[in-house]
Amino acid sequence: MGLSKTERRHRIKRRIRKVSFGTATKPRLAVFRSNKEIYAQIIDDNAGTTLVSASSRDKGIDGKGTKIEVASQVGKAIAEKALKAGIEAIAFDRGGNLYHGRIKSLAEGAREGGLKF
Repeated sequence: MGLSKTERRHRIKRRIRKVSFGTATKPRLAVFRSNKEIYAQIIDDNAGTTLVSASSRDKGIDGKGTKIEVASQVGKAIAEKALKAGIEAIAFDRGGNLYHGRIKSLAEGAREGGLKF
């Protein structure tokens, strides 16, 4: 019997985290996707702190439209907050999810907002 879907995702997540490490100069953009919502955090792993966060549940995000459109709005929102905090370059952590659909939409929204990765 093979791995379950969640076990497979956790294995990929651990593999990504081996190489993806956020510093103060280049923090990590971590993405978590649930069935309904999507969350993004910019993290400094050296200090162990979250510098900026955004999600589809925030008041500024309009929840109307498809999940992919909402993910793009979250990407733009996190980019806007990051630029205000003086963060321009980040390392992208897709959290074990495939770079496709909502994850890809969030990343492209963040790039449109001005983040470099």
